[in-house]
Amino acid sequence: MKIYTRAGDTGQASLFSGERLYKDDAVFQALGDVDELNSAIGVAMAFLTDKELLGQLEAVQSRLIDVGSAVATPLPSSSETKLQRTHFPGAQHAAQLEAWIDAMDERLPPLKNFILPSGGQASAFLHHARSVCRRAERSVVVLSRRESISTEVTTYLNRLSDFLFTAARLTAMAQGVPEVVYKKSS
Repeated sequence: MKIYTRAGDTGQASLFSGERLYKDDAVFQALGDVDELNSAIGVAMAFLTDKELLGQLEAVQSRLIDVGSAVATPLPSSSETKLQRTHFPGAQHAAQLEAWIDAMDERLPPLKNFILPSGGQASAFLHHARSVCRRAERSVVVLSRRESISTEVTTYLNRLSDFLFTAARLTAMAQGVPEVVYKKSS
């Protein structure tokens, strides 16, 4: 099987529904942002050693593939079979993220100030992944408002950014690198 198909050479690509759209459509923006998020998490993982967090992030990466499948299967133009195949139970997966966040929060000192993206390489890359996650969420909200995708996808991405923030804080603490506190200009 060749990696290239030439099907997108005209600036269009197919969704799972079979619908062909131009690559500058909001659905491809969202797919690209989710893909970039997955890559950003992969970069952060290259700097981590915490096996539990690595396992959680690997699970998140798989869920992001599921998110992409849901985004690529618009509700109004997809068959029931395809919708069932790509259904994303975002609330269930968001609950898993909440459990992981709560477990990390128990180990962290209370957050009393805004912090800057910092805390060493691994932490900074997790903060970067968090900001990419926020962009992906904004892209998905566009589709959610058009009722093209389930709002559960947005719920998951919203919770995922909280998870990545908390993971960045825990990583900084575990690696003994202080977080940089925001200072208001005088």
